[in-house]
Amino acid sequence: MVGRLLDGRYQIRARIARGGMATVYLATDLRLERRVAVKVMHAHLADDAAFRDRFIQEARSAARLAHPNVVNVFDQGQDLGTAYLVMEYLQGITLRDLLGEYGRLTPEQTMDILEAVLAGLVAAHKAGIIHRDLKPENVLLADDGRIKLGDFGLARAATSSTASGQALLGTIAYLSPELVTRGIADTRSDVYAVGIMMYEMLTGEQPFKGEQPVQIAYQHANDSVPAPSLKNAGVPEPLDDLTLWATARDPDDRPRDARAMLDQLFETQHLMQDGASPKRTAQRTTVLPAATATRVLATADLAPAAPRRGQPADAVDRLRAATARAHRRGAWAFAAVLVAGGLAAGTGWYYGGGPGSTSALPSVAGMSQDRALAMLNADGFRNGPAILAWSTAADGLVTATSPREGTLLAPGAAVSLVLSKGPQPATAPSVKGLTVAAATAALTRARLTVAGSVQRASSRAAGSVLRIVDESGTTIDPGTSLDAGTAVRLAVSSGPATPTVSATPPAVP
Repeated sequence: MVGRLLDGRYQIRARIARGGMATVYLATDLRLERRVAVKVMHAHLADDAAFRDRFIQEARSAARLAHPNVVNVFDQGQDLGTAYLVMEYLQGITLRDLLGEYGRLTPEQTMDILEAVLAGLVAAHKAGIIHRDLKPENVLLADDGRIKLGDFGLARAATSSTASGQALLGTIAYLSPELVTRGIADTRSDVYAVGIMMYEMLTGEQPFKGEQPVQIAYQHANDSVPAPSLKNAGVPEPLDDLTLWATARDPDDRPRDARAMLDQLFETQHLMQDGASPKRTAQRTTVLPAATATRVLATADLAPAAPRRGQPADAVDRLRAATARAHRRGAWAFAAVLVAGGLAAGTGWYYGGGPGSTSALPSVAGMSQDRALAMLNADGFRNGPAILAWSTAADGLVTATSPREGTLLAPGAAVSLVLSKGPQPATAPSVKGLTVAAATAALTRARLTVAGSVQRASSRAAGSVLRIVDESGTTIDPGTSLDAGTAVRLAVSSGPATPTVSATPPAVP
């Protein structure tokens, strides 16, 4: 595939990754001049209608989502039997790569990643989509700090429970008990997978292990996920409780969807920032009645009982109780905020309607110059020198102001209007000697429309572009100014002309 041009638009550059259903390539969108990720279905699956439908379903599911934490899908199609999906390209690594390098993450890093994953999942659940294949490989960490959720290849509508059919789909290490036992999935199944990823981020390993997939599936169906702190003593208790709540065996004991879990994550972050999370200590002291001496008791004598497996309600109760305590402690802080708000309101009156008032520059875009000046003068602003600029607006109309609309200005401030000079003309590029694909890209960059090509006999190699012509076949010289969007055609060499052989034999003297 490397080097191939898909649909005359996507130039395949390099292979990025390979999965069970498709291979992902880095490509260049020649039309928009940007790097994209192209997901191509494996050739041996192209004849399987079920796989082909699932591949198309991924495009439809992801295209319904528009969220900063979900990978954008740009296009989908087929070219010579090759089914492909075009997505945004993120320069970076996956969460699996991060775990492979660092082993386990800190609670703060875990919560940051979890917040982004849940935010993207909230958008999916709100759109009626369940992911069904959440795992670290599908969490993308871009070099610029963005965190996005991708690969909706197993997504299904979440309006009702959905079954997996004859084959159990998804990665076994992150499948919920109900998917393992009944093949049924809903939004709570996604929450369970997030809980497993949370455990793995905090401990550096998955909660269930086995030599065969069936052994892991059996543990999901019959065992409860242990508290992460049993593997990593540095895990705060609220994160223990949140993990246990998300991974409860009974779906009714879990958060109902990603929104409910994200809300509790925010509460957990608040508790930990305020120091509401109880510290685990090796021992505590207490004063006994006078009849006995003061002695040291083990933590087990005084600390609350460790979370009991199979009873996620205990974790939920602890989360709610800790949240209530934090809210009570915040009452005085809220009163202070009210006082500060009063001071801010007074300051706002002074600068908004009082002696220090300023006015927001109104929007005059789309108006004539005279009308815009009249409006600005009525608001107390004076005229600044006009600025001319190319624009899609008609010649002479206002496209913007300097300063920008909405800027707070004192009365009498000078404002300049940005006036349209009309659409910027396009300049015909030189395409002589280029291939048709390269010439098409050059014309697209020049904001011209390629309406086809015509063949011309030439001493140049067949397929080489000779020049640009208009609809009537007249040559358009490089550097010629044209209206943007003008339709042009490419004159393409068909190779040297074949000499004509006379059918009449030469006369014999």
